[in-house]
Amino acid sequence: MPVVYLTRRAVFSASHRLHSNQLSEDENRQLFGKCNHPRGHGHNYAIEVTVRGGIDPRTGIVMNLTELKAAIEETVMRSMDHRNLNLDVPQFQDLNPTAENIAVVCWQMLEDHLPEGLLHEVVIRETENNFVRYRGE
Repeated sequence: MPVVYLTRRAVFSASHRLHSNQLSEDENRQLFGKCNHPRGHGHNYAIEVTVRGGIDPRTGIVMNLTELKAAIEETVMRSMDHRNLNLDVPQFQDLNPTAENIAVVCWQMLEDHLPEGLLHEVVIRETENNFVRYRGE
């Protein structure tokens, strides 16, 4: 049976401040620069969610795209779109909302809303030039 990778993309707007409670104020400023601004800054993030599986011989699909879209909508979009990640998203109360951590949190949110074993990859595009890829490892 062929294995196929199916990806759905969505875009959300959110603000954040890169700041680690485990570093001093000076260390945070040096490491994160302008991204450590006390009032934060924003991005138009793109998330790409990829599922991996065999093609169902009856339907010809790996997963219904409507269901994948709904899972992204119910988890990521509902909790992160037009939010301040540091203040509005409980997962980032004590976790620095870097693109890396956003990818992991999105994976964790989606994992329970998708059929077991199908989630393959979450990509977070923070800017045109910066993105991270997470595969649940």
